[in-house]
Amino acid sequence: MGHGRKKRRTHAVPTEEEIKAVPKALVVKSGDVGRAVATLAGDVRRVMEPNTAMRLRERKTNKIKDYVAVSSQLSLSHLMLFSQTEAGANLRIGRFPRGPTLHFRVGSYSLAQDCLRLQKTPHTSSIEFNTPPLLILNNFGGEGKQLKLITAMLQNMFPSINPSTMRLAEARRVVLFNYNAETDAIDFRHYTIVVRPVGVTKGVKRVVMSKTAPSMAKFGDISEYVMQQAFASESDVEDGPESSVTLAQDYVGRNNTKDEQRAVRLMELGPRMELKLMKVEGGLCEGEVIYHSYVKKTAEELELAEKRRQANLSRQAQRRQQQQENVERKKKDREARIKAARNSTARNDPVPDSDADSDFDSAAESDIEIVQDKPTGRRAADDFGADSYDKDMLEESDPDIEMADDDAADSDDAQSPPAPPPQGSKKRARGKTGSKRQ
Repeated sequence: MGHGRKKRRTHAVPTEEEIKAVPKALVVKSGDVGRAVATLAGDVRRVMEPNTAMRLRERKTNKIKDYVAVSSQLSLSHLMLFSQTEAGANLRIGRFPRGPTLHFRVGSYSLAQDCLRLQKTPHTSSIEFNTPPLLILNNFGGEGKQLKLITAMLQNMFPSINPSTMRLAEARRVVLFNYNAETDAIDFRHYTIVVRPVGVTKGVKRVVMSKTAPSMAKFGDISEYVMQQAFASESDVEDGPESSVTLAQDYVGRNNTKDEQRAVRLMELGPRMELKLMKVEGGLCEGEVIYHSYVKKTAEELELAEKRRQANLSRQAQRRQQQQENVERKKKDREARIKAARNSTARNDPVPDSDADSDFDSAAESDIEIVQDKPTGRRAADDFGADSYDKDMLEESDPDIEMADDDAADSDDAQSPPAPPPQGSKKRARGKTGSKRQ
């Protein structure tokens, strides 16, 4: 009987502090958005894998405060919120829980499926999304506080890397943010890293890279296959010595071992976006406007706005303090009422016997006077302890009263003609009169 394979590699389990230190972005959409914007939000959510909620199903009624409430429990660090208006699609990138927030206008975009359709041999694999992408920022060294803020925000959205301890096989994808100073826009791209041999023809590449041998049915010898594919293509020119590297570690793919010469290429996965910064807010989708691309304020206007903001903060602090005092006061009043109620029920003083006897005698005398004033027929009702009585009850208690009532009813019937029965109950009325005559 054979023995199972022994596990020789050990995987270090990350600690809770290390897990919390990894940034996690929540990608959602807000309000009524079209199908294209909803698909774009799903593509961006896939870009942020694995540090995002991929299977999240948000509702149209969800508010920002709902996401803030669960951000601490899920260790969320950033919020990417897509929305759509009549002017176009918008993207807000904020930091949990107190901001700041970057407002972008999505000028143009292409979905991931559109980017893959443009390629002759698209590269699609889900293994690349098991590791976070690498971040590349280009042309963000210009002057302006907004560029520094954008740079800091984007860098904190992705986990940092340590080149000395990082495994080469973990570098599978690249996210590129390129700032165009002429158009004042930011281009967003998403690529996967592909490694290929260097210094060989296209035919030899197919033999080396493919897992199955090529078909030789049309060739008499392997040399014919190699010589036919010996022309220099565009990809062969790109994979020259200037774009080749020496692998420091084993990389994914066939024959990509350490110390091998390989060419590194990027294949686009999508989506594409052209972002333009509109404004920067101090809080999470609220607060003071730190920067606005269209509205420019003077120093006096900025000073006045700062005074207003400080006044609002002071009023908010006073309201909070007053609310806290009201809550404490109501709590003390409630505790005092509960304590008084408990003391009254625990005391429960007994009534003296003399007072009880006098009350009983006075109540009995009053009852006797009431009984004497009432007629004979009414006395039976008082015997049962009710002001309103039933005739059947009296008939059972005193048969003389029953006979007197029947005689009175016969005399009344003889003197006055019977009243006509109501509509809809003629049959029932006739049946009753017939029984009386019998």
